[in-house]
Amino acid sequence: MSRDEDGVSSFKIAIIGAGSVGFTKKLFTDILCVPEFSDVEFALTDVSEHNLGMIKTILDKIVEANRLPTRVTATTDRRKAIEGARYIISCVRVGGLDAYADDIRIPLKYGVDQCVGDTICAGGILYGQRNIPVILDFCRDIRELAEPGAKFLNYANPMAMNTWAAIEYGKVDTVGLCHGVQHGAEQIAEILGAQQGELDYICSGINHQTWFVDLRVKGRKIGRDELVAAFEAHPVFSRQEKLRIDVLKRFGVYSTESNGHLSEYLPWYRKRPEETAKWIDMSDWIHGETGGYLRYSTETRNWFETEFPQFLEDAGKPVDPARRSNEHASHILEALETGRVYRGHFNVKNDGVITNLPPDAIIESPGFVDRFGINMVAGITLPEACAATCISSINVQRMSVHAAISGDIDLLKLAVLHDPLVGAICTPEEVWQMVDEMVVAQAEWLPQYAHAIEGAKERLSRATVKTREWKGVARREVRSIEEIRAEKEAMKLRAAG
Repeated sequence: MSRDEDGVSSFKIAIIGAGSVGFTKKLFTDILCVPEFSDVEFALTDVSEHNLGMIKTILDKIVEANRLPTRVTATTDRRKAIEGARYIISCVRVGGLDAYADDIRIPLKYGVDQCVGDTICAGGILYGQRNIPVILDFCRDIRELAEPGAKFLNYANPMAMNTWAAIEYGKVDTVGLCHGVQHGAEQIAEILGAQQGELDYICSGINHQTWFVDLRVKGRKIGRDELVAAFEAHPVFSRQEKLRIDVLKRFGVYSTESNGHLSEYLPWYRKRPEETAKWIDMSDWIHGETGGYLRYSTETRNWFETEFPQFLEDAGKPVDPARRSNEHASHILEALETGRVYRGHFNVKNDGVITNLPPDAIIESPGFVDRFGINMVAGITLPEACAATCISSINVQRMSVHAAISGDIDLLKLAVLHDPLVGAICTPEEVWQMVDEMVVAQAEWLPQYAHAIEGAKERLSRATVKTREWKGVARREVRSIEEIRAEKEAMKLRAAG
């Protein structure tokens, strides 16, 4: 589209799940940092009309304060939002916190201790089962209604499974986007004392198991021993990232993911409560707390309600390009539309980009974007240990995607059985019962398993496997949002004093 006398925007961006207020605001302001994008149209859509109203009020104020011709619409009609869009961005969480609670609490009864549970493991697999039917609905709408050749940018977890389904079965031009690589690079720059622009790196693998296979500061290559020494000397990371540092020592390369995330994919650190406590840090949930992200999300589920006045006040300030975030979306759009080259790390189908991972896998690896599209750097070979752990996850992801598409509950159980952490803890009988319990609990979000629900209920009625009372130490009680806010204020005062 091009701007005409009726004020039609140059192109349209649809954001699905726009009720994620803080993240939508970040994406919006990032995109408006590109001068050529001042007149685009943003079409917001969400299942929550209330949240849509909040985010539209904020974005409208940003537009007004910056005197921009940007157009913002909001609707609960997803197809209307997608109609005519050139770019569609998804940041949805199907089932919300109710389903997510089952992802964590039911496996915990069987001894499966997850910190996040949104990628693989029992929770991530079930999360994928809920998401994939919805992702395919998005893809159908994109094929039918969006601008020809529209690009789908997926921010939603489980990243690899969602992107795999969209590409393989949704038949839509899709890229998966995450910020784990950027966060890991920020840590490395800090411990090495590197200033902005001095650290250069190649990071490759699969989402949430991506590895810094090449690190250079001002052109000088950084090896394992130097990196280990720098992490162990850091007063905070040496305590918070014990597991990541141990993996660095053994594998020779550093992982992008937080201590808590990584602990779920490598079965050696999280299968016995008495051992788990050695590798985690309770200063913040992300370092390994049992159900940490569920607790954090529950406590802060309405944080945007209490922060709304501050959001609205900030929306009245000029958009500052210097404060543009390192989220990939705005940089990709800028490169595609203007030709200015952008280098980032993207989730795409492998097809030989990483030589020692399967061709059908969804990888996360370096690429360059310009008017010709996303062009991946080919011929990367991972260290053998990194490839081995990635392949274990890829096999689980593949079965999980196929189960979500077919509604085959036996294949779903096999996917969970082959998960590295689940397999280190549970017997096959326990896995079969656990999956039955999860499917029954989440039936309203699993239409592809409707035919299997009654059978699962019947099996549960005569179940013989006894569940366990979790007795670990990596756990906190859920606190109210008022307690969280008071703690943050206390921390600010301590820092200031």
